[in-house]
Amino acid sequence: MGADKKNYFKFSLAIFLCLIVRLIPFRAPNVEPILATMMPFSKAYGAYFGFSFAVLSILIYDIVTGTLGTQTFFTVGAYGILGLWSASYFSAKGGSASGGKGSAGDYVRFAILGTLFFDAFTGLTVGPIFFHQSFIQSLIGQIPFTALHLMGNIIFALILSPAIYENLIKTCLPAGRKRETFLRSPINILNPKII
Repeated sequence: MGADKKNYFKFSLAIFLCLIVRLIPFRAPNVEPILATMMPFSKAYGAYFGFSFAVLSILIYDIVTGTLGTQTFFTVGAYGILGLWSASYFSAKGGSASGGKGSAGDYVRFAILGTLFFDAFTGLTVGPIFFHQSFIQSLIGQIPFTALHLMGNIIFALILSPAIYENLIKTCLPAGRKRETFLRSPINILNPKII
């Protein structure tokens, strides 16, 4: 994400806003902007920030609400994989780290694939393993939940993801500098000497 403090502030602000949305009472289950917010960050800044955003969003919510449990680790694992996959997906599509431009359609396609993966990974494992549901019960119960989850993620990916990328991420780049050179940090995290 670069060494610029505004970037970390915007990253933290996005996690905080996702937390606030998830804390809204009586909202439909899994209609939340985590995936739609994670995609532009992983597109611009890569796998580390996609993974970090996904994992932190889930962990902070579960800690704040006191619901930290076994299901948290399945959810964190699934969202962590989505964060890594998102960076790879958008890099292959010419993500901003490589100077390419994506479209709202790219966000929607990934939202569909990511939602189906996430719901299959979490919904079809946690119930049978920990709550002794049959696989068929979990599958049938997952259908309306996944339909609602898909609808929310598609709408957020279509509207929110491009807006976040254009207004929150692109605006933090200094004028006249190429994205590739700006994103390259002068200090390597694994070997913190000046390069």
